[in-house]
Amino acid sequence: MRLDLAVARAFHLSRRAARDAVRAGRVDRDGVTVDEPGLDVAAGARLAWDPNRPARHNVRTRLAVLHDDEEVLIVDKPAGLLTVPTAERESDTLHARALDYLQHRYHRRPYAGIVHRLDKDTSGALVFARNREALHALQALFRVHDIEREYLALVAGAPPDSGILDADLVRDAGLGRRGVARRGEAGRRAVTRYRVLERLRGAALVSIHLETGRTHQIRVHFLSIGHPVLGDRVYRTGQGEAALPAAPRQMLHARRLGFRHPGTGEGIGVESPVPPDFERVLAALRERGRPRPVPAEPGRTVAPGPAAPAAFRGKAESPSRSGGGPPRGGAPGRSAERPAGTAPKTKAPPKRGLRDKRNET
Repeated sequence: MRLDLAVARAFHLSRRAARDAVRAGRVDRDGVTVDEPGLDVAAGARLAWDPNRPARHNVRTRLAVLHDDEEVLIVDKPAGLLTVPTAERESDTLHARALDYLQHRYHRRPYAGIVHRLDKDTSGALVFARNREALHALQALFRVHDIEREYLALVAGAPPDSGILDADLVRDAGLGRRGVARRGEAGRRAVTRYRVLERLRGAALVSIHLETGRTHQIRVHFLSIGHPVLGDRVYRTGQGEAALPAAPRQMLHARRLGFRHPGTGEGIGVESPVPPDFERVLAALRERGRPRPVPAEPGRTVAPGPAAPAAFRGKAESPSRSGGGPPRGGAPGRSAERPAGTAPKTKAPPKRGLRDKRNET
């Protein structure tokens, strides 16, 4: 379980308040102060929260951080934000926000090496290198595709239950778009594996794993088989998509990212929560008709989602909904301590005939 989620549950905090408490250095795990919200916490770990402890860091940021250490910084990219500037020299980019975060947290000249990119209207997990040695190591892993990347997408129509899309891509297929290479045409090899997670009326929720990482690879491949990503303004067929719920942007989300840590060599994996706009479109599709389960193979049960790679096991946690009201679980002036994943015991209801004057939160 993620540290911020464990703290939120143990001390009845909102997810944001728990994350801020961790980053401020007000949370201990097994007696040691920890300040990384995405840190994995074992079920029996002892957590302590001291709301009155002076803040260790004073970080102002517009960046959702999934992992941060001396070698790598993994962030949650929102849709609508460029990874890096274009020829127009935009000032607000994911890279600029990462540099701003590092500057204000560590108070020294920041470095955020570009390892890979996500399209402007694609959301999800993306990694920056914290130094040049880590940059070269991570670039080498991406170059040989020794990484785990899983995307979620909503696509139009009813694709087969699973498949491998192995089609070379060309930079210019006309109209300023990339496309699949024609017979005899030179292109760059691109391989996409997918599996249908849920069938919806007129669409499908699919899990996608990349074996290569070409620009617009997922969008081009699914258009080539007649099942474009919903909301894609560039790679679309224009047939039947108008009858589906409107999507504010392409419904493509980089959910999981995993690789060998460039410093330790150990596996590291993160999961990016599905953003609200994706959830809303998925909910609207579900309301159009009851989803049909994917048929299971004889003698085998199909799980509701893909099995997480080894690097991800124990990482996936859905964020809890932020709650209001004053935090509970720690008395002012002293720390509170509880096992990870547990909530404080609730008091028995008041006896009949007595008025309960406790505040509700």
